[in-house]
Amino acid sequence: MSEILAGFDLLKILAMIAALMVAIIGHEIMHGRAALFYGDTTARDAGRLSINPIRHIDPIGTIAVPGMLLLSGAPFLFGWAKPVPINVWRVLQNRGHMAMVVVALAGIFYNLLLAFLAAQLIGMAQPDSFVQMLLLYLVLWNVVLAVFNLLPIPPLDGSNALAHLASALGYDGIGRFFERVGMWGFVVLIVILMTDLRIPLFRAMEWLIRSFLG
Repeated sequence: MSEILAGFDLLKILAMIAALMVAIIGHEIMHGRAALFYGDTTARDAGRLSINPIRHIDPIGTIAVPGMLLLSGAPFLFGWAKPVPINVWRVLQNRGHMAMVVVALAGIFYNLLLAFLAAQLIGMAQPDSFVQMLLLYLVLWNVVLAVFNLLPIPPLDGSNALAHLASALGYDGIGRFFERVGMWGFVVLIVILMTDLRIPLFRAMEWLIRSFLG
């Protein structure tokens, strides 16, 4: 273990982890804040709108998965925070399916906005400094999370947004379909990541990162 860690740049590791935490925790908080805007206080009542990371840590997604990727020398980090609780029916009763589309996409909007802002600030940071590394990883991880979550595969945000958009247009069948196949969503995601199907996904991420960084 010590030999593995010896090959890592400590500041780089800290920047990667900090950026990933900001990306995934902020993503979840924005879902809760969007739901609160439409009258659902569930996340607020559960204390999940706090920026305290302890309230959002998922042992698997926030610690185990990123940790294994880091120690295995993977060229990227990925993870997720504990999902923020949302009372879908309360949002639907208050503002309808289009409100749930906004709630579903709120985390993605956050990630894209944060990536854009971080990209604008990189040039102001001292070269090779911790701040510059942090800003760079904020761009990288937020783009990865945004693009990945746009996939219309349950339980990702893209599937929820698509289901509620379809329901708003009078097509409830898509939501019912996602409910039936939801248990296979992670299998589909693994297949995508383990095969050439990941190439268009990674190219979209690369294009967006290059666009932000100029």
